[in-house]
Amino acid sequence: MKARTLGTDGPRVSAVGLGCMSLSWSYSASTRDDDISVAVIASALDHGVTFFDTADVYGAGSNEEIVGRALRKHRHEVTVATKVGLVPGGADGSPDHIETAIDASLYRLGDDAVDLYYLHRVDPGVPLAESWGAMASLVEKGKVRHLGLSEVTVEQAAEAHAIHPVTAIQSEFSLWTRDPQEAGVLDWCRDNGVAFVPFAPLGRGVLNGAVTAARELPARGPEGRGPEGRGPSANRTLGLLREVAARHWATPAQIAIAWVLAQGEHVIPIPGTKHRRYLQENVGAARLVLTPEDLDDLAARQQLLSPHPGP
Repeated sequence: MKARTLGTDGPRVSAVGLGCMSLSWSYSASTRDDDISVAVIASALDHGVTFFDTADVYGAGSNEEIVGRALRKHRHEVTVATKVGLVPGGADGSPDHIETAIDASLYRLGDDAVDLYYLHRVDPGVPLAESWGAMASLVEKGKVRHLGLSEVTVEQAAEAHAIHPVTAIQSEFSLWTRDPQEAGVLDWCRDNGVAFVPFAPLGRGVLNGAVTAARELPARGPEGRGPEGRGPSANRTLGLLREVAARHWATPAQIAIAWVLAQGEHVIPIPGTKHRRYLQENVGAARLVLTPEDLDDLAARQQLLSPHPGP
């Protein structure tokens, strides 16, 4: 597995990480199989993945427990990121919540420090400087090594960076969802030595090859997202993804992830899956090098859908 650096002075991690949200049931503690989840993480380790992403809100805390259990014997070989600030019903970026949440996360992860701690969402009711200052204090206390932001604007990133260095920014990004690119977040990260960590690089399943025509796209996607680019244009986009995949003896999912990787050495995608066979497919994207022709062809048809940002 190729490696990339988290930010300017962060650790070297696998070029493709594992987003662990799907290993528990999103934002609740509903039905899950911990043994299968642990097996998926073990398979990720076997395939060279060293970057794992979770959050305190995933599975009402159970996701962190799963990640902690699976990685306990490998803790010094991997980088674990978790998040704070997103709660059922909204955001909570208050210093009191942040200071309490870190201890709970450390307990669930079974660790004494978090490698990368994201502010999951900016709380509109709390000045960003207050939230970020509370997180910076956790670095000073040795409970956190690096800080990150999730789903922020360039202005918010710059404000936080002036207070304490931002190591990584996480946001939804794929051929399906290019808001961070269009808003200048990718360029800001590159120019300031900040890693960009895209979640849902497969467009929430749209780009993994399961859809063969625009008419098969759901009327409303997950959490209210719905396709806006139907018709012949969308059909051509889906067909092109398969065409490029055929050039490389790869799958559409691998091409979609390879395209994300091609956006810069500071970009480290974290596709998620509950299935080991898809995990192997996803990490295989790291070996692909898209040609200028591939990138030009994909750029011509990037705009498949335009959903709003998500979890």
